[in-house]
Amino acid sequence: MKGARAGSDDALLTTVNLSTGYDGVCVVGSVDLEVRRGQIVTLIGPNGAGKSTVLKTLAGQLAALGGVAYLDGRRLDKLTVGEQALLRAMLLTDRPRTELLTCEDVVQMGRHPHTGRMGVLGEADFAVVEDAMRLLDVCDLRNCDFMRISDGQRQRVLLARAVCQDPQLLILDEPTSYLDIRYQIELLGVLRHLAKERGLGIIMSLHELSLARQVSDWLVCIKDGAVMAQGSPTQIVTCEVIDRLFDLEPGTFDPLTGNICLPVGHAGTKASHGRASLGPCGAEERSCDVGLQHKE
Repeated sequence: MKGARAGSDDALLTTVNLSTGYDGVCVVGSVDLEVRRGQIVTLIGPNGAGKSTVLKTLAGQLAALGGVAYLDGRRLDKLTVGEQALLRAMLLTDRPRTELLTCEDVVQMGRHPHTGRMGVLGEADFAVVEDAMRLLDVCDLRNCDFMRISDGQRQRVLLARAVCQDPQLLILDEPTSYLDIRYQIELLGVLRHLAKERGLGIIMSLHELSLARQVSDWLVCIKDGAVMAQGSPTQIVTCEVIDRLFDLEPGTFDPLTGNICLPVGHAGTKASHGRASLGPCGAEERSCDVGLQHKE
Protein backbone atom coordinates (compact mmCIF):
# COMPACT_ATOMS: atom_id res chain seq x y z
CA MET A 1 0.00 0.00 0.00
CA LYS A 2 2.86 2.39 0.57
CA GLY A 3 3.22 4.82 -2.29
CA ALA A 4 -0.27 4.02 -3.61
CA ARG A 5 -1.52 5.90 -6.66
CA ALA A 6 -4.99 6.67 -7.96
CA GLY A 7 -6.39 3.89 -10.09
CA SER A 8 -4.87 0.92 -8.24
CA ASP A 9 -7.10 -2.13 -7.89
CA ASP A 10 -10.44 -1.37 -6.16
CA ALA A 11 -8.97 1.76 -4.51
CA LEU A 12 -11.68 4.02 -3.13
CA LEU A 13 -9.48 6.64 -1.46
CA THR A 14 -5.85 7.33 -2.29
CA THR A 15 -3.53 10.08 -1.06
CA VAL A 16 -0.29 10.95 -2.80
CA ASN A 17 2.30 12.99 -0.87
CA LEU A 18 -0.54 14.70 1.01
CA SER A 19 0.37 17.46 3.45
CA THR A 20 -2.13 18.97 5.84
CA GLY A 21 -2.24 21.53 8.61
CA TYR A 22 -3.65 24.85 9.78
CA ASP A 23 -3.01 28.41 8.60
CA GLY A 24 -0.32 27.27 6.19
CA VAL A 25 1.62 25.40 8.89
CA CYS A 26 2.12 21.72 8.08
CA VAL A 27 1.08 19.30 10.82
CA VAL A 28 1.46 16.03 8.89
CA GLY A 29 3.27 15.73 5.56
CA SER A 30 4.03 13.20 2.86
CA VAL A 31 1.02 11.00 3.59
CA ASP A 32 0.67 8.14 1.11
CA LEU A 33 -2.17 5.79 1.98
CA GLU A 34 -4.99 3.89 0.36
CA VAL A 35 -8.41 2.67 1.44
CA ARG A 36 -9.96 -0.08 -0.64
CA ARG A 37 -13.57 -1.11 -0.85
CA GLY A 38 -14.43 -3.44 2.00
CA GLN A 39 -11.34 -2.41 3.97
CA ILE A 40 -10.92 -0.75 7.38
CA VAL A 41 -7.85 1.47 7.72
CA THR A 42 -7.07 2.88 11.18
CA LEU A 43 -4.76 5.73 12.13
CA ILE A 44 -2.96 5.26 15.44
CA GLY A 45 -0.41 7.37 17.27
CA PRO A 46 0.18 9.73 20.19
CA ASN A 47 -2.21 12.51 21.10
CA GLY A 48 -1.54 15.60 19.01
CA ALA A 49 0.29 13.65 16.30
CA GLY A 50 -2.12 14.88 13.61
CA LYS A 51 -4.52 11.98 13.09
CA SER A 52 -7.58 14.23 13.31
CA THR A 53 -5.93 16.77 11.01
CA VAL A 54 -5.46 14.14 8.32
CA LEU A 55 -9.08 12.99 8.68
CA LYS A 56 -10.41 16.56 8.51
CA THR A 57 -8.55 17.06 5.24
CA LEU A 58 -10.00 13.86 3.81
CA ALA A 59 -13.42 15.00 5.03
CA GLY A 60 -13.06 18.31 3.20
CA GLN A 61 -12.99 20.45 6.35
CA LEU A 62 -9.36 21.46 5.77
CA ALA A 63 -7.70 22.24 2.46
CA ALA A 64 -4.59 20.21 1.67
CA LEU A 65 -1.32 22.14 1.89
CA GLY A 66 0.28 19.91 -0.71
CA GLY A 67 -0.14 16.66 -2.56
CA VAL A 68 -3.47 15.28 -3.65
CA ALA A 69 -6.26 12.97 -2.53
CA TYR A 70 -8.36 10.89 -4.90
CA LEU A 71 -11.88 9.74 -4.07
CA ASP A 72 -13.29 7.04 -6.33
CA GLY A 73 -10.54 7.82 -8.83
CA ARG A 74 -11.25 11.56 -8.98
CA ARG A 75 -9.39 14.41 -7.35
CA LEU A 76 -11.14 15.24 -4.10
CA ASP A 77 -10.65 18.98 -4.54
CA LYS A 78 -12.35 18.88 -7.95
CA LEU A 79 -15.57 17.26 -6.69
CA THR A 80 -18.56 19.44 -5.84
CA VAL A 81 -19.99 19.41 -2.33
CA GLY A 82 -22.96 17.40 -3.63
CA GLU A 83 -20.73 14.84 -5.33
CA GLN A 84 -18.66 14.43 -2.18
CA ALA A 85 -21.80 13.96 -0.06
CA LEU A 86 -22.91 11.09 -2.29
CA LEU A 87 -19.56 9.34 -1.94
CA ARG A 88 -18.42 10.11 1.59
CA ALA A 89 -19.90 10.41 5.08
CA MET A 90 -18.11 11.34 8.27
CA LEU A 91 -18.31 11.32 12.04
CA LEU A 92 -15.74 13.70 13.49
CA THR A 93 -15.26 15.04 17.00
CA ASP A 94 -17.44 18.13 16.45
CA ARG A 95 -20.92 17.77 17.93
CA PRO A 96 -23.82 19.49 16.12
CA ARG A 97 -26.10 21.76 18.13
CA THR A 98 -29.73 21.06 17.37
CA GLU A 99 -32.93 22.70 18.57
CA LEU A 100 -36.08 20.64 19.06
CA LEU A 101 -34.91 17.80 16.82
CA THR A 102 -35.58 14.20 17.69
CA CYS A 103 -32.97 11.52 17.19
CA GLU A 104 -34.92 10.25 14.19
CA ASP A 105 -34.84 13.76 12.69
CA VAL A 106 -31.04 13.76 13.03
CA VAL A 107 -30.69 10.36 11.37
CA GLN A 108 -32.99 11.43 8.54
CA MET A 109 -30.60 14.30 7.77
CA GLY A 110 -28.28 11.69 6.30
CA ARG A 111 -30.71 11.19 3.42
CA HIS A 112 -30.62 14.82 2.23
CA PRO A 113 -27.90 14.25 -0.43
CA HIS A 114 -30.26 11.73 -2.03
CA THR A 115 -33.42 13.88 -2.06
CA GLY A 116 -34.50 16.62 -4.44
CA ARG A 117 -34.36 20.35 -3.81
CA MET A 118 -37.34 20.17 -1.47
CA GLY A 119 -35.59 17.62 0.73
CA VAL A 120 -38.69 15.44 1.00
CA LEU A 121 -38.02 11.84 2.00
CA GLY A 122 -39.79 9.07 0.15
CA GLU A 123 -40.75 5.57 1.20
CA ALA A 124 -37.35 4.16 0.18
CA ASP A 125 -35.58 6.86 2.24
CA PHE A 126 -37.59 6.01 5.35
CA ALA A 127 -36.65 2.35 4.89
CA VAL A 128 -32.95 3.31 4.82
CA VAL A 129 -33.42 5.42 7.96
CA GLU A 130 -35.07 2.52 9.77
CA ASP A 131 -32.32 0.11 8.73
CA ALA A 132 -29.58 2.48 9.96
CA MET A 133 -31.32 3.03 13.30
CA ARG A 134 -31.79 -0.69 13.80
CA LEU A 135 -28.16 -1.40 12.88
CA LEU A 136 -26.90 1.09 15.50
CA ASP A 137 -29.49 0.05 18.10
CA VAL A 138 -31.07 3.52 18.45
CA CYS A 139 -34.68 2.74 17.51
CA ASP A 140 -35.75 3.25 21.12
CA LEU A 141 -34.35 6.80 20.94
CA ARG A 142 -36.26 7.87 17.85
CA ASN A 143 -38.59 10.29 19.67
CA CYS A 144 -36.02 11.58 22.18
CA ASP A 145 -34.67 15.12 22.01
CA PHE A 146 -31.17 14.75 20.52
CA MET A 147 -29.74 17.30 22.96
CA ARG A 148 -31.14 15.49 26.00
CA ILE A 149 -29.53 12.08 25.53
CA SER A 150 -26.11 10.95 26.74
CA ASP A 151 -22.87 11.51 24.81
CA GLY A 152 -22.65 7.79 24.06
CA GLN A 153 -26.19 7.73 22.70
CA ARG A 154 -25.49 10.79 20.56
CA GLN A 155 -22.42 9.06 19.16
CA ARG A 156 -24.53 6.12 18.00
CA VAL A 157 -27.24 8.38 16.56
CA LEU A 158 -24.65 10.35 14.59
CA LEU A 159 -23.12 7.16 13.23
CA ALA A 160 -26.62 6.05 12.20
CA ARG A 161 -26.94 9.36 10.33
CA ALA A 162 -23.63 8.68 8.53
CA VAL A 163 -24.71 5.15 7.62
CA CYS A 164 -28.07 6.51 6.46
CA GLN A 165 -26.19 8.66 3.94
CA ASP A 166 -25.35 5.41 2.11
CA PRO A 167 -21.75 6.44 1.36
CA GLN A 168 -18.97 4.49 -0.27
CA LEU A 169 -16.39 5.90 2.17
CA LEU A 170 -16.86 6.42 5.91
CA ILE A 171 -14.50 8.73 7.85
CA LEU A 172 -14.56 8.41 11.64
CA ASP A 173 -12.51 10.24 14.27
CA GLU A 174 -12.40 8.30 17.54
CA PRO A 175 -15.82 6.65 17.01
CA THR A 176 -15.59 4.77 20.33
CA SER A 177 -15.34 7.98 22.37
CA TYR A 178 -18.04 8.26 25.06
CA LEU A 179 -19.03 4.60 24.61
CA ASP A 180 -18.87 1.96 27.30
CA ILE A 181 -17.19 -1.33 26.47
CA ARG A 182 -20.43 -3.01 25.32
CA TYR A 183 -21.17 -0.34 22.75
CA GLN A 184 -17.52 -0.09 21.72
CA ILE A 185 -17.59 -3.76 20.78
CA GLU A 186 -20.99 -3.52 19.09
CA LEU A 187 -20.05 -0.38 17.15
CA LEU A 188 -16.83 -1.85 15.83
CA GLY A 189 -18.75 -4.99 14.91
CA VAL A 190 -21.13 -2.80 12.91
CA LEU A 191 -18.18 -1.18 11.13
CA ARG A 192 -16.77 -4.55 10.20
CA HIS A 193 -20.21 -5.59 8.93
CA LEU A 194 -20.44 -2.43 6.81
CA ALA A 195 -17.01 -3.09 5.32
CA LYS A 196 -17.24 -6.82 4.73
CA GLU A 197 -20.93 -7.21 3.90
CA ARG A 198 -21.74 -3.87 2.26
CA GLY A 199 -18.35 -3.09 0.74
CA LEU A 200 -17.75 0.30 2.39
CA GLY A 201 -14.26 1.68 2.70
CA ILE A 202 -13.63 2.94 6.24
CA ILE A 203 -10.82 5.14 7.54
CA MET A 204 -10.77 6.12 11.19
CA SER A 205 -8.62 6.90 14.20
CA LEU A 206 -8.60 4.88 17.43
CA HIS A 207 -6.75 5.09 20.73
CA GLU A 208 -7.49 1.53 21.86
CA LEU A 209 -4.76 -0.63 20.31
CA SER A 210 -6.47 -3.91 21.14
CA LEU A 211 -9.65 -2.83 19.34
CA ALA A 212 -7.71 -1.36 16.42
CA ARG A 213 -5.85 -4.64 16.00
CA GLN A 214 -9.04 -6.70 15.96
CA VAL A 215 -11.18 -4.59 13.66
CA SER A 216 -8.64 -3.16 11.17
CA ASP A 217 -7.23 -4.52 7.95
CA TRP A 218 -4.46 -1.92 7.81
CA LEU A 219 -2.86 0.35 10.43
CA VAL A 220 -1.17 3.68 9.75
CA CYS A 221 1.16 5.05 12.45
CA ILE A 222 1.31 8.86 12.68
CA LYS A 223 4.16 10.44 14.63
CA ASP A 224 6.29 13.59 14.46
CA GLY A 225 4.46 15.02 11.48
CA ALA A 226 4.74 11.99 9.23
CA VAL A 227 3.66 8.41 8.61
CA MET A 228 6.13 6.47 10.75
CA ALA A 229 5.00 3.05 9.53
CA GLN A 230 2.01 1.28 8.04
CA GLY A 231 1.04 -2.33 7.49
CA SER A 232 -1.24 -5.11 8.60
CA PRO A 233 -2.06 -5.41 12.33
CA THR A 234 0.36 -8.33 12.55
CA GLN A 235 3.14 -6.18 11.14
CA ILE A 236 2.38 -3.09 13.24
CA VAL A 237 1.25 -4.35 16.65
CA THR A 238 4.70 -5.45 17.75
CA CYS A 239 6.90 -4.38 20.65
CA GLU A 240 9.36 -2.68 18.32
CA VAL A 241 6.82 -0.56 16.42
CA ILE A 242 4.52 0.33 19.33
CA ASP A 243 7.38 1.17 21.70
CA ARG A 244 8.83 3.50 19.06
CA LEU A 245 5.45 5.01 18.16
CA PHE A 246 4.62 5.96 21.76
CA ASP A 247 8.18 6.42 23.08
CA LEU A 248 7.85 3.52 25.50
CA GLU A 249 10.71 1.76 27.22
CA PRO A 250 11.56 -1.56 25.53
CA GLY A 251 9.29 -4.35 26.74
CA THR A 252 6.60 -2.03 28.08
CA PHE A 253 4.03 -3.10 25.48
CA ASP A 254 2.78 -6.70 25.38
CA PRO A 255 1.68 -7.45 21.79
CA LEU A 256 -0.11 -10.65 22.80
CA THR A 257 -2.60 -8.92 25.10
CA GLY A 258 -2.37 -5.30 23.98
CA ASN A 259 -1.64 -4.32 27.58
CA ILE A 260 0.98 -2.00 29.01
CA CYS A 261 3.33 -3.72 31.44
CA LEU A 262 4.70 -1.49 34.20
CA PRO A 263 7.38 -2.38 36.74
CA VAL A 264 5.96 -3.65 40.03
CA GLY A 265 6.91 -1.29 42.86
CA HIS A 266 6.46 2.31 43.81
CA ALA A 267 5.20 4.78 41.23
CA GLY A 268 8.02 6.35 39.26
CA THR A 269 10.57 3.71 40.25
CA LYS A 270 11.88 0.69 38.43
CA ALA A 271 11.64 -2.70 40.07
CA SER A 272 13.55 -5.80 39.23
CA HIS A 273 11.15 -8.31 40.74
CA GLY A 274 8.48 -8.38 38.05
CA ARG A 275 5.93 -6.45 36.05
CA ALA A 276 2.24 -5.77 36.44
CA SER A 277 -0.01 -5.83 33.42
CA LEU A 278 -2.36 -2.88 33.22
CA GLY A 279 -5.52 -3.35 31.22
CA PRO A 280 -7.56 -0.62 29.52
CA CYS A 281 -8.92 0.66 32.83
CA GLY A 282 -5.54 0.72 34.54
CA ALA A 283 -6.34 -2.27 36.77
CA GLU A 284 -3.94 -5.15 37.13
CA GLU A 285 -5.49 -7.93 35.12
CA ARG A 286 -5.20 -10.56 32.46
CA SER A 287 -6.83 -9.73 29.17
CA CYS A 288 -8.34 -11.73 26.37
CA ASP A 289 -9.59 -10.83 22.90
CA VAL A 290 -13.26 -9.95 22.78
CA GLY A 291 -15.27 -11.10 19.79
CA LEU A 292 -16.85 -8.32 17.72
CA GLN A 293 -20.48 -8.72 16.87
CA HIS A 294 -22.85 -6.69 14.75
CA LYS A 295 -26.58 -6.19 14.90
CA GLU A 296 -28.58 -8.13 12.35
